[in-house]
Amino acid sequence: MGAEPKRTEEWADVTPDAARRLVTAAVAAFAERGYHATTTRDIAGRAGMSPAALYIHYRTKEDLLYRISIVGHRAALDLLRRARRPGTDPATRLADAVRAFVRWHAEHHTTARVVQYELGALGEEHYAEIVGLRRETDAEIRAVIEDGVASGDFAVPDVPGTTVAVLSLCIDVARWFNAEGKRTPDEVGELYAGLVLRMVGHRAP
Repeated sequence: MGAEPKRTEEWADVTPDAARRLVTAAVAAFAERGYHATTTRDIAGRAGMSPAALYIHYRTKEDLLYRISIVGHRAALDLLRRARRPGTDPATRLADAVRAFVRWHAEHHTTARVVQYELGALGEEHYAEIVGLRRETDAEIRAVIEDGVASGDFAVPDVPGTTVAVLSLCIDVARWFNAEGKRTPDEVGELYAGLVLRMVGHRAP
C-alpha cells in the first residue's frame, strides 16, 4: 500500500491512463522476468488490457522499455543536479548527491532494476540517447570529486575510476534493496554517503 503513491507519482507524466497502466505493468514484468522473457501479452494482461490495445500506445515492446528508461534516467539525473547547492563544500555536495541517488534507487528499486540492468535490450538509437544521459550522470559526480581534489578535501588518485566506483555502488542498491528489510531508503542513503566520503579520502574536521 505504502509504495503505491510513489509508483503513481513516478509515472505521472505518462498519459493517458491506459499508457500509464502499460508502463507500470511493463516495469513489473521486466523486473520479474527480464525483458527478453516478457511478452506483450504478459504486459497487457498485467494492465488488464488486450494485447492489441498495447499497440495503440506503444509500437513495440522496445518502445515501452525506452519510455521506462528515459523517465528513470532523467529522474535520477535531475536528483543529482538538484543536489548542487551553491556555496557548499565538495564533501557536502557529494554526500547530498549520493544520498539522493541512493534513496531514489531504493524507493524505486523495481523501476531502477529495469532502468539500470535492461539497457542492452534497447535499439541502437534509443541506446545512444540513454548512454548520453548516463554520461551526464557520470559528469555530475565526477565534477564534484574533481572539485574536492582541487580544494584538497579529497585524496583521489584516479578520478574517473572512482567516479565509476561511486556510481556502481549507488546503482547496485536497486538490485538488493528490500522494502520489507531492516533499513529504510533514507537510512541506506545516509550509510552510503558516509561510505563514499571515506572512499574519496575525506576526513571530517
